[in-house]
Amino acid sequence: MNRSLLYLLLSLLLLASPSCNQDREKAREEFRQRQGTLQEQEQPQPSAPPAAQETPPAAREPESNQPATDSRPAPTVPGDKVVGVKDGDTFELLRNGQTVTVRLFGVDTPEKNQAYGQRAKQFASDLAFGKSVRLIEHNKDRYGRTVGTIILPDGRNLNQELVREGFAWHYKAYSKDKTLENLEADARRFKRGLWQDPNPVAPWDFRKQKPKPVDNSKAAVPAGATTRKVYLCDSSGSAVYHYSQNCSVLKRCKEKVLTVTEAAAIREHNRRADKTCSPG
Repeated sequence: MNRSLLYLLLSLLLLASPSCNQDREKAREEFRQRQGTLQEQEQPQPSAPPAAQETPPAAREPESNQPATDSRPAPTVPGDKVVGVKDGDTFELLRNGQTVTVRLFGVDTPEKNQAYGQRAKQFASDLAFGKSVRLIEHNKDRYGRTVGTIILPDGRNLNQELVREGFAWHYKAYSKDKTLENLEADARRFKRGLWQDPNPVAPWDFRKQKPKPVDNSKAAVPAGATTRKVYLCDSSGSAVYHYSQNCSVLKRCKEKVLTVTEAAAIREHNRRADKTCSPG
């Protein structure tokens, strides 16, 4: 009985052994797979290349060989030379070998025989005389002068500088320039230049003032002047009298020619002898 039982157990073990072997092989295979997975996970992964940093704009290479565009205004290029200063607002410029008379646009400086007239001329001369400047033309005035703006070599506007420092008025009758208007207001406020005067007279008003008549009733006259006949052009622009009615200067007279004594020409008409056609 015991022997039969032993055979039975052996038979069962033999029958079960292939299945056990298969289970063991399967278990080993699963173990190897898990080990391989763990090794792969533990192995350091190659690091990703660092993200390319954007190059700062200042360090970037230009996209072309063309220079970058500068939005600032181009510097003034001098072209004309100031060769004369008649007064604070009138200049002589040398252009292409010819002299051009320029009257500054939008400003009016005191007359030369007016308060601050000579100082305005000197101020303008210090800034512009002998300098190469740029002229911005506006138009022509009734005297044929070029009306314009003068730009100094350092880029400053001469018209504006005269008003800024109190050596010119903003000529509002011919200009609506707000910059000149504001510069005059500032000069008035801070009492610069002519605005130090308690009662400054505008140049256009000064020019309207009639000079006081000269009393020549007792002026000395040459011998024989009370009887000698002379001729003069009855024009306010004439300042001379003529000994000969055929004088070339007198023939250009557009007004009436008066015949008076030499004494009357001197004392009443405030004339002097014309040297062009003087006798002997």
